[in-house]
Amino acid sequence: MRIVRLGENGREQPAVLVRAADGHGRQDRYFSLLPLTEEVDGAFLASGGVAKVREALRAGALPLVEGAGDLRVGAPIARPGAVVGIGMNYAAHAAESGSAPPEIPVVFLKPSNTVTGPFDPAPIPPRSGKFDWEVELGIVIGSEASYLQSVDEARGCIAGYVTANDFSEREYQLPGAAGQWTKGKSLPGSTPLGPWLVPADDIDGGNLPLRSWVNGEPRQDSDTSQLIFDAPTLVHHCSQYMRLEPGDVIITGTPEGVALSGRFPYLQPEDVVEVEVEGLGRQRQELFRAG
Repeated sequence: MRIVRLGENGREQPAVLVRAADGHGRQDRYFSLLPLTEEVDGAFLASGGVAKVREALRAGALPLVEGAGDLRVGAPIARPGAVVGIGMNYAAHAAESGSAPPEIPVVFLKPSNTVTGPFDPAPIPPRSGKFDWEVELGIVIGSEASYLQSVDEARGCIAGYVTANDFSEREYQLPGAAGQWTKGKSLPGSTPLGPWLVPADDIDGGNLPLRSWVNGEPRQDSDTSQLIFDAPTLVHHCSQYMRLEPGDVIITGTPEGVALSGRFPYLQPEDVVEVEVEGLGRQRQELFRAG
């Protein structure tokens, strides 16, 4: 089951994508969730929304979305209350960044207004010279997590997973002329999510290939099994320092293969970035110079 949001920015409608094979190949059908909810948000997830979607699908109670293939795809979760980032969560990426693998999670925050759709054009800041890509597994929180007692308890707070791209401006982020992670991670349109939210019961978030391409050329190729701190561990850890609420998103860090490594050039206007987490869908962003 794949939960999506379709339509113009700020006017998306919730839907569920059902894929089935017919005699001519794959058939995609989108069913409206408007009979159940006006939005895919924290309130929907906390009230058992995923289970309600399953029940409504089985009952045939959801109408088809006509012309769904012509509609914009928005982020699958409405604007989160918090977007929590995790840094250097793959040993090889820590090494290419010049750091030792962390012994505890490196945590930072991104403004929720950085979230955008998976196919929306991506703006490069006017003065940016080191704009970078980062394919990541995103965790969507389904129930409140605060001072959780165990990793098992944290696992139960995960509603599902999404593909994420954590665009980063390295000159703003890293030490130097007032470099700070917040500056490099807070840029407009820098957190594309989606195209789908896949419920945690439907997929193994700890064993998913993830990849990225720039202008069709491979960049990153890894697997979430290589995470230093897996999804339940991150939810448990973050809950000790902040209250995670339904609809919040944790992006879990990126593997090696980014421009920061020195092996690839940084992004330029008209470049095309694609990122994918297997089972969670593929994104595509065309870059342009903002301002």
